[in-house]
Amino acid sequence: MEETREISALFHLIDDPDKEVFTTVSERSVSFGKHIIPNLEDLWENTPDEEVQERIEMIIHRLHLRDLTAELTQWKSHSEQDLLKGALLICKYQYPELVLSSILQEIEKIRRNIWLELNSYLTALEQTNVITTILYSYYNLKGVEISYKDPNIFLISKLLDTKKGNSFSNGILYLVMSELLDVPIKAINIPRQFILGFFDLDTTGWETDSAYPYTKIQFYIDPMTGQIFTHKDVETYFNRISVTPTSSYFKPMTNQRIVQYLIEEFAKCFDDEKNRYKYRELLQLAGLLDSMV
Repeated sequence: MEETREISALFHLIDDPDKEVFTTVSERSVSFGKHIIPNLEDLWENTPDEEVQERIEMIIHRLHLRDLTAELTQWKSHSEQDLLKGALLICKYQYPELVLSSILQEIEKIRRNIWLELNSYLTALEQTNVITTILYSYYNLKGVEISYKDPNIFLISKLLDTKKGNSFSNGILYLVMSELLDVPIKAINIPRQFILGFFDLDTTGWETDSAYPYTKIQFYIDPMTGQIFTHKDVETYFNRISVTPTSSYFKPMTNQRIVQYLIEEFAKCFDDEKNRYKYRELLQLAGLLDSMV
């Protein structure tokens, strides 16, 4: 963007010690939209003062956040939310300049490798074993326990780079592949876990079904490792955590709810004094997905 007199005047006030002045400067800068970012980056490169650089970084961050908020709102408005796109939007919170083309190419490469091994004669277990083998053996996907010390472990973009993710990033990749290949694997809402289930094709009638739908799920998949769990394994887990299973725990989560859940967990990586503004911002983004989940 060409630097106008107003932009030049704003930039001269960025180092003003008065917080109210900086707030005004920040809000006005953001109002110009993302086209002002190159001007801000140029100012940052020519500013030796670290505090002023931090202020410039905060303005740029607010600009990216505004765009991300709009994109997430638009994603939510679609009748069928694409899970991969939703997960990549969360990657853009941490990496706003993320280039999606290489990620989409990698996703397509994985999809094609799985597709080549699938056919209509395979059983549910055989289909699942194909996906699991390609992801965890051929692509060497690794699972790590959930930790809030490393935000990258939640991001599918980083998972594709490092081949290392937690149950959320691994699970979302598994779900993306299942969606692309029409394999009826869905995430379910079991407490304190992100677990997948292989569903019967007919998943209707649950709104009026008071019993939890064990009969709709053939088996469960742990996205950390691809390990298969039986109904008995899940019953044992509920007994261990002293929770009574109900129908809501076994219904497939919508893509909207999965992305919201991802944001909520991702936010916990920033729950410290230095980064708490990010924690609050992410919870606000999660709040955008509250309705109709």
